[in-house]
Amino acid sequence: MSKLTLSDDVRATHGSKAPMLAMVGGALVLLSGLLSWSADSTVLDDVSVRFYPIGAQIYIMVMGVTAIVLGVLLRKRPAWMSPGRGLRILGWATIAFVLLLALFAIGYETGALANLNEGLPVALVGGVLVLLAGMVTPEVTLDVRRWPKLSSSLEIVVIVVMMAFLLFAVAHALSLESWTFIAFLLMLVGVAGAVLGTGIGGYLGFVGANNRRPLLLAAFLVAFLFPFTQDGSDANMSIATQIIIFAATALGLNIVVGLAGLLDLGYIAFLGTGAYVGAMMSQSAFATIGWKPPFLVVMLIGSLVAATFGLIIGSPTLRVSGDYLAIVTLGFGEIFRLAMFNLDGNNGPKLTNGPNGIPGIPDLNFFGFDFGESHSIAGFELGRFANYYLLLLLLIAFVILVFSRLNDSRLGRGWVAIREDERAAEAMGVNVFGLKLLAFAVGAALAGIAGTIKAHVDTSVSPDQYIFLESAFLLAAVVLGGMGTVVGVLVGASILKLLPEKLREVNDYRLLAFGLLLVIMMRFRPEGLVASKRRQLEFHEDDEELVALTQQEHLLEAQAEAK
Repeated sequence: MSKLTLSDDVRATHGSKAPMLAMVGGALVLLSGLLSWSADSTVLDDVSVRFYPIGAQIYIMVMGVTAIVLGVLLRKRPAWMSPGRGLRILGWATIAFVLLLALFAIGYETGALANLNEGLPVALVGGVLVLLAGMVTPEVTLDVRRWPKLSSSLEIVVIVVMMAFLLFAVAHALSLESWTFIAFLLMLVGVAGAVLGTGIGGYLGFVGANNRRPLLLAAFLVAFLFPFTQDGSDANMSIATQIIIFAATALGLNIVVGLAGLLDLGYIAFLGTGAYVGAMMSQSAFATIGWKPPFLVVMLIGSLVAATFGLIIGSPTLRVSGDYLAIVTLGFGEIFRLAMFNLDGNNGPKLTNGPNGIPGIPDLNFFGFDFGESHSIAGFELGRFANYYLLLLLLIAFVILVFSRLNDSRLGRGWVAIREDERAAEAMGVNVFGLKLLAFAVGAALAGIAGTIKAHVDTSVSPDQYIFLESAFLLAAVVLGGMGTVVGVLVGASILKLLPEKLREVNDYRLLAFGLLLVIMMRFRPEGLVASKRRQLEFHEDDEELVALTQQEHLLEAQAEAK
């Protein structure tokens, strides 16, 4: 979106008007929140009343205030900021906000666009003005050497504020339903994108790089506190547990795809392997294996069995690459699912109960702590899913630790070399086949561990849970979030798991929306939402400004580490 600007002559001529355009546009967007949006009071929690903003109206007012602030910054721009970029992002987000709510939330839900009142048209005019302000703003070269110099204590305060805002945003989003959730999401994307796009994003990344341990501690503290914001809601905690399982599995796939560059379309089979191991060795009355070891042993066995499957499928198939590898792994995923159908005692050994699966899997019990029972901590009620959520936090911490260590190790550099140019890596002495096989095995092992816990969370396992579409969503989480990164995969997994849960009313169009999202991402941000600098430079190697900024950031980070 940042590339959609006018010619240099137009910007030079009308650039002085940008601050006024931004402030007028922001004022109109702000005003629209006080006006009536619909003649029908049944949509969007009743936005028909004037001068009584609620829900989506408050969200668009936040976008208006953001536009006004960016317009003020245009008048006296810090050398390390580019408010024009933020205005372009905010302008597009505001227009998308208005059109989506006008056409679908009001027009489609009420059956006629005639029910549309003056509020959203006013916001549309304001959004267009904000976009124009961003487009006529002259391009500037950022000087990150002018970043504010804060003490270590203040940098930690910045991190704490960011994490607190993240906790509030997630807790608030989960409390919303349907179109109000979409409105909040668009507002969050617009405002966060605008603020980060000005150059603040790079600065916050620099602050985080200087304080990695406090940042990591704050992130896990926020994740730990999340269940205490849900007032005992099992519905929201159920979504959260599924997101963590999905994210842990996607991080394992990220080793295969993001680091080693191997396209795997059957990865869901490794998650299923761990789940079936956990189910067959559980205390369920339908379990098919008589041995009932402690769950920690089951987790180890599940990871080893999944890693063994990774080695078995990898040994013959890693001789091929590219599209051929994708086809072979796709076939493996389908073979796994069909094998689970046939291991029913009639067509093969009785291990999986065929299409009936293994139901009635009891909740875990560690040293007398029953995960199926509610517990009260400091007056806060933690239900069944909250218990599993806290256990899964330990899992995701372990997976992140493994991924980060491997990424920073000699093995990680070898995988990246294979991804960039396999023949050149082999010529430099890299054991290409061995490292590919190791990537498959490690990724499969991590998915297997997640699967053993998933079996107890879901209380049942069946072959229909592990279809190709799930593998496609795992791959999409890696690509959408940012290949080779931890935060990117967490963001991608959260989006792809959360959106279907919150948009059940338009579930029939889920795949259409998903496809459009990927097309937009490939067009405007092919490196992913949270990409590493390496990936950004790969996709934008002709962007001289990005190269210069990256060099300046690396220099500042090196100076900070030296101190």
